[in-house]
Amino acid sequence: MITVEKLSKHFGEVNAVDGISFEVVEHENLILLGTSGCGKTTTLKMINRLIEPSSGMITIDGKNIHDQSPELLRRGIGYVLQNNGLFPHYTVAENIAIVPQLLKWDSKRIEKRIAELIDKLHLSPDQLKVYPNELSGGQQQRVGLARALVADPPVLLMDEPFGALDNITRSKIHAEFKALDELKRKTIIMVTHDVQEAFELGDRICLMDKGKIIQIGTPAELLFKPANDFVSSFLKEQRLQLEFRAIRIKDIWNLLPHTKEITEVVSLSANMDIWSGLEKFKYHQADHLNITHGKETRAIGFEQLITAFYKYQSSRAHE
Repeated sequence: MITVEKLSKHFGEVNAVDGISFEVVEHENLILLGTSGCGKTTTLKMINRLIEPSSGMITIDGKNIHDQSPELLRRGIGYVLQNNGLFPHYTVAENIAIVPQLLKWDSKRIEKRIAELIDKLHLSPDQLKVYPNELSGGQQQRVGLARALVADPPVLLMDEPFGALDNITRSKIHAEFKALDELKRKTIIMVTHDVQEAFELGDRICLMDKGKIIQIGTPAELLFKPANDFVSSFLKEQRLQLEFRAIRIKDIWNLLPHTKEITEVVSLSANMDIWSGLEKFKYHQADHLNITHGKETRAIGFEQLITAFYKYQSSRAHE
């Protein structure tokens, strides 16, 4: 869906982005991760031409982004900012309706689409009439996401979208983000400097430093097959929790006991990561939970899940 080839951006003597190339497949969520100044936000802004590249090429769905005006390009790309970027003197409804109005949608179509989105994003119809400063930070971020999604663009760019939220609100929005069907149909590039967020939300992670791509791969690939010492060092402090995020229950399925499922017990999918699975035990206050992988369901306890995880971790360390 998105191809970036030999992309560079120079500000005077500074190489903010230095000849990077990558691809993002349709419906994938690629995370641009790195410390401040590594070039990730500059890269994102070049994709919707908020910043023009010094050299290189970007195509979206096979079309060079420079073959159309920046204004038309941006109407087909959703864009979400850290501080939501809402217009303070527009109501919530007016903020969400900006792009559909530019696309000359009729009012009934706009109203129907807004109503559909606010329901999915857990906002109240009463909040459509208020102004952004009357909402909480989490609610403002949901409005910003609704505005980016309202015209149903195939591509969504997100620049530190949850960075201004407190940890509790951010955790809740992360869960909503992963569950939202609207986002499963999008090709997403998200910028963050939060390693945990990258591992929780990304299908693949593009780790950058000093304008260059150091490694691009799945969370598990970065953890267990680091390209160099920089990657290992970057992840070192949070490694254990990142492994809980990167490893899914299906990855350790063969290490779990072959127990029969228990009726009247909550069932989980083996596609869930280990961390989320362990949190389910706490939430449901259960000794065992049913876990389904393909056609098989097993009743697994907290300790059994932890034990299988450490066995898997040990086997990867010796590969």
